[in-house]
Amino acid sequence: MPRKIAAGNWKMNGTRASLAELSAIATAHPAPSVEVLICPPATLLARATDAGAVALGGQDCHAKTSGAHTGDVSAEMLADAGASYCLTGHSERRTDHAEDDATVAAKSQAAYDAGLTAVICIGETLAEREAGTTLDIITGQLNGSVPLTATATNTVIAYEPVWAIGTGLVPTTDQIAEVHAHIRTHLADKDIPLLYGGSVKASNAAEIFAVPNVDGALVGGASLKAEDFSPIITALENA
Repeated sequence: MPRKIAAGNWKMNGTRASLAELSAIATAHPAPSVEVLICPPATLLARATDAGAVALGGQDCHAKTSGAHTGDVSAEMLADAGASYCLTGHSERRTDHAEDDATVAAKSQAAYDAGLTAVICIGETLAEREAGTTLDIITGQLNGSVPLTATATNTVIAYEPVWAIGTGLVPTTDQIAEVHAHIRTHLADKDIPLLYGGSVKASNAAEIFAVPNVDGALVGGASLKAEDFSPIITALENA
């Protein structure tokens, strides 16, 4: 069975004072029955290693291990700083930095090579949803972004419809179920965890986690405060 994961992506938010939120999460869930993952900004990653039961991830990595790539961070550096996961292919990276599927696959493979689990993000835009091409887009992203070496040990897939990220809009449970079932069927390793992301919060988490093939969530804004993220963790534990 796929493992359950409650993951938080802090994006470009957080200072040293924010580490208290990690400690609060760990205190509230000292022995969680699901995996709890936080991806803080790279500046906080090494400092966040004292947070206890919380696993840590990078928000991105370079496809190469080292070199003349000013401002970039390699997967090896993330691992050295205490990360065990790395996000790849988030829609904000795909949009803001023009990352294509081949780039995402290369970064995911780099994460594997460094001993990290890649959380590979996929999802359609509102225009693609309205055009009825969602499953075609998802298939293309899976084919192009997920390395052939992907397994349940080194890979997590996060379905995040671009139009639902930070907007308050959430797909219906039927829409989520359709996409997650499609992803599950498409993957060679059926035990790869599938996360849903996009405006997940305490008030809708239980409903989302009741959807078949949803093994957890990748949470944005609601992961920044322990009081907001903790109920989501609890909802997943009770799912």
